[in-house]
Amino acid sequence: MSKITKCLNDWNATVEALGQGMQSILIRKTGTTLKKFLLYPTVSYANKDDYLDSFKPGMHDFVKENTLPVSEGKAYEVKYYATVEEVFETPVSRIGKFNDYHIWTKKHVSGYFDTRNANVWLLRVYELSEPVYCSRSRGMVFANVDKKIDLDYKDPIINDKDFEKLKEEILNK
Repeated sequence: MSKITKCLNDWNATVEALGQGMQSILIRKTGTTLKKFLLYPTVSYANKDDYLDSFKPGMHDFVKENTLPVSEGKAYEVKYYATVEEVFETPVSRIGKFNDYHIWTKKHVSGYFDTRNANVWLLRVYELSEPVYCSRSRGMVFANVDKKIDLDYKDPIINDKDFEKLKEEILNK
């Protein structure tokens, strides 16, 4: 069984949306050469009074329930692992066509960019067989967790047939 220490830092609500099959993409300023990583929940966004404004109104109850990750001291619960299936560039002016594939508002997504192009990461997400509590090193996007994690995971969150359909939809937008 392989082990991993590399993790992607993201808001806990986004991690849970990925882990519950509500979202399969991330929209970023840059691409990535990493092909697999743990999804590490972060909490800094929760310190802002207006953090709910970043999420679609229909997602507010979900976000409130998933604002903060489960923790033990300074270690957070890591439950998911992702593989990068595709990364493609699209003009920022065209990212609105992906609104059905994430939980954020249009304003939040478009306000994130100061570049002409955005990178869409299509992720395949898996739930780890057992959650792991760990802390991480510093890092804006990627970091390392403080111990090697066994990549023992359950079936993908989205089954093969549904994921292939989703992938085709997204790639043909």
